[in-house]
Parts: sequence; C-alpha cells; structure tokens
Amino acid sequence: MSVLLEFAMFPTSDNCREGASVSKQVAKIIDAIDKSGVRYQLTPMGTIVETNTMKEALEVVALAYEQVEDCERVYSSLKFDIRHNSEDRLKNKIKSVEKNMGRKAQK
Repeated sequence: MSVLLEFAMFPTSDNCREGASVSKQVAKIIDAIDKSGVRYQLTPMGTIVETNTMKEALEVVALAYEQVEDCERVYSSLKFDIRHNSEDRLKNKIKSVEKNMGRKAQK
C-alpha cells in the first residue's frame, strides 16, 4: 500500500514567528521528517510524504506537530491519496503525467 500525504503545518501565533515569516518553524518540521527516514518532497506550499500505512502517515503528522507544540496556535491542512498495490508514487505519478505529455521524465 502507498499512502501519499500532502500537508502544510505552521504556527500562526506571534510567539513562534518573526513578522510574517514562519520558515524557521517549518525548517524544524522538515528536519524532523528528514531524520525520520520517511520519503518526502518539500514544495513551496507544503510537504508530501509517502508511507506504507495510514498509521505511519499519521505518525508523521504527530512528529511535525511536536516540533511546534510550544506555539500558541498552529495551522495545518492535510490531504491523503491511499492506493493499494502501488509504491514509489512520489516519483511514478510524475513520470506518468510527463509520459502522457510526451516529455522525458525527470530524475
């Protein structure tokens, strides 16, 4: 099974940000995900992770929250794409679209 989770999480409270920027807090979250060994892709609007189970995906969300739990208020949005009998969809979904566009897939 492949669980793709696209999510964004960041503090909205003044005690955890500098002006409008939340990049320091987001960097803490991404660092924790990176150290966890979960496959992920950082995008300008969020992060996509791929796990083998829903439980693992939810553990990533909990890990992310632990990085900002001292903040008074935290915003998060989550989207899931769950598919049985599939794997490595972080790359394969993009390759499939590029193939249908007649492009050579990116590495």
